[in-house]
Parts: sequence; structure tokens; C-alpha cells
Amino acid sequence: MLKFLLDLIFVAGLALITFFGLGPVILADGSSTERMITLAVVLAIYFGWIALFRFLRRKRSR
Repeated sequence: MLKFLLDLIFVAGLALITFFGLGPVILADGSSTERMITLAVVLAIYFGWIALFRFLRRKRSR
């Protein structure tokens, strides 16, 4: 049950990161440099979120 709850939280987090992160990248009316900086920040957040998920999953399985 706890594993399911952890998975649900992380999927919801990924959905929120996608909605609030990629939306400004795709729909922003700023310069292309501003879009690329925003994209780099969003990708860093994705990698951090997935790394945290993998760390907690491995810690939980032991």
C-alpha cells in the first residue's frame, strides 16, 4: 500500500512538473534564449525528481 502511495505521489508530481514546466516553454512569448533557460531548469527538475524517486524506491525495497 505504501509503495502504491509513493508511486501515486511521484506520478502526480511528474504531471504537475509537465503542466507547469513545459507549458511556459511551449507557449511563452519571450525570446528563444528565455525558453531554453526555462527548458534547462525544467529538465533539471525532472532529473532531480526521478533521482529522488529511484533513491526512495531502492531504499524502500531493502
